[in-house]
Amino acid sequence: MAELWFYHLERARVEDALPELLGKLLARDGRALVISPEESRLASLDHHLWTFREDSFLPHGRAEGAQPEDQPVLLAGAPDNLNKADMLFCLDGADPGDVTAFDRVNVMFEASDETALARSRALWSVHKKTDILISYWKQDEAGRWKKQA
Repeated sequence: MAELWFYHLERARVEDALPELLGKLLARDGRALVISPEESRLASLDHHLWTFREDSFLPHGRAEGAQPEDQPVLLAGAPDNLNKADMLFCLDGADPGDVTAFDRVNVMFEASDETALARSRALWSVHKKTDILISYWKQDEAGRWKKQA
């Protein structure tokens, strides 16, 4: 059954939190689709995932690039599951579409992004009335994710 998780970023930015979550997924041989309606975010992440740590990188590609189906992490503007991802990560208020197409949909939003916050609340309201399992996560002062609801 599909799950819908909301990550409320109050202390970290998407660029800080996303690589950690993607790294954990890849360590379990999972695959991810990361979507944003903002090309500038996708371009920034494309660079950042190669350089976010000196001793590591996250293998990934762009949906419009060569062989998107082979990418363990695919960056895209829409939720078309070209790489057969287990998890979808929605950034910047991106619409996940059919959440049942993934094992888990992760909606990440920064507290300072009012548009993404409003879209996340609307998505929560819609899916709270369905059989989808919903969780809400926030980081504690040590940076660990804690389930709030």
